[in-house]
Amino acid sequence: MQDFKSYTLDRRPARGQLVKRLVLSVIFLLILAAGFLFLISNPTEESQPVNSPDSDTESQPEQQRKLILPLSLPGQPQESRQTPPPVKQNSKGFISQAVAAEPAESSETVKAAEMIPAPDEVAQPTATEEARKTVYKIRSGDSMASIFKKNKLSPSLLHQIVNSSKTAKQLTDIRPGETLHLAFDADDKLLSLRLEHSKVDSLEILATAEGFSATEKSRAVETRNTHLSGVIENSLYVSAKKSGLSDQLIMQLADIFGWDIDFALEIRSGDRFTVIFEEDYLDGEKLRDGPILAAEFINQGNTYQALRYVDDTGRADYYTPEGRSMRKAFLRAPVDFRRISSRFTKERYHPVLGKKRPHRGVDYAAKTGTPIRASGDGKVIFRGKKGGYGKTIIIQHGQTYTTLYAHLSRYNKKARKGKRVKQGQVIGYVGKTGLATGPHLHYEFRVNGVHRNPLTVKLPAAKPIAKKYRDDFMIKIQPLISKLDLISRTLVADAQ
Repeated sequence: MQDFKSYTLDRRPARGQLVKRLVLSVIFLLILAAGFLFLISNPTEESQPVNSPDSDTESQPEQQRKLILPLSLPGQPQESRQTPPPVKQNSKGFISQAVAAEPAESSETVKAAEMIPAPDEVAQPTATEEARKTVYKIRSGDSMASIFKKNKLSPSLLHQIVNSSKTAKQLTDIRPGETLHLAFDADDKLLSLRLEHSKVDSLEILATAEGFSATEKSRAVETRNTHLSGVIENSLYVSAKKSGLSDQLIMQLADIFGWDIDFALEIRSGDRFTVIFEEDYLDGEKLRDGPILAAEFINQGNTYQALRYVDDTGRADYYTPEGRSMRKAFLRAPVDFRRISSRFTKERYHPVLGKKRPHRGVDYAAKTGTPIRASGDGKVIFRGKKGGYGKTIIIQHGQTYTTLYAHLSRYNKKARKGKRVKQGQVIGYVGKTGLATGPHLHYEFRVNGVHRNPLTVKLPAAKPIAKKYRDDFMIKIQPLISKLDLISRTLVADAQ
């Protein structure tokens, strides 16, 4: 009995052991609680619910969330599109996840942003827009190099432009009176260059990505036909100006009829003229006078008509209604003169030598420097000083004729000895070298070496219109002849 009692007492747990067990149980529970809290605060991709809202996912744009939805296949029920597939995420820290969750713009979005400028940017000028312009009037002595230097443009740029094309090489031949336009960007880089030869013709050079492009441009000009008539009272020039003819047209008129009419000696009061000519208009305003198409001159009762014809080679000349050339083999007067100061005579008092001697030519008084023209086609056989003639030129015209031009102030460089010259070509300029009291041209005309009066000698005519052009010529001149006749009848009726 005593043994059993002692055995029972020995099987009871001691108080210390119970306390120990209780402490261990509390520690274990604390460890479990800590682990549970850790799992809750750091969820893994397996532990996170598929449909649980996430701040990063909600921050993504709606467009990107739509891009990851599966496309519905034909026959697929609508319910299958309600649940999106799981979104895979990496196990990262809070900051890393926040950075990674920032959505990147798609290529379509970027392109759209580039194509549609912001409202502020529309009005802003780009770097290639013109910022300033410079207009330069070219004067004598100017060159493109000097103009580029004034505008702080480098010589290498000019070299690059000039050698960019054959058209651009025209910049090496600028002339006084032309206008140069330069355009620069905001960085003072050359954008364009325009050289205006006239109001109609210009050269434009543009800077491009490949270099420079040069273009010749011509503005559209309107051509109109008109006519003017007049009656001579004292001189052709005064009466023609009074009728409205320009200096250019007066010179054309004199050149056309200059072989048949001596305007210094044969003009009489009451003589009449009619001119049909072209006028060029630009933007509705008269730009210039064109060529004379037809003209009529009534001198001392004799009627002369001249009609312009252009052949298929582009050569233009004036003919009578019958097809004979208005141009003779020689000009009657090789210089535009004020008056005839001395005529052809067998004997006259020489103002310098103080004695009588023959004067075998005609003296045309004119200003120093007035151009002297070759009276006909030929070859220069003498050029130099010749006694009292001073500076002289002699031209041989075939085997029969020679002409002499004396008292020149200077020669034309192209009219050298041995060179051939054309009728009307400038060979020298009026002066008073040799035995001369004032500036004038002494002109002699010789036939087989014999002096003839240049004012009265019968001049050989030029060739008539070619046979192959005759039919075309007769067709084209009929309207002009009809118009001349109508104007003439009207003038006569008005005079009566």
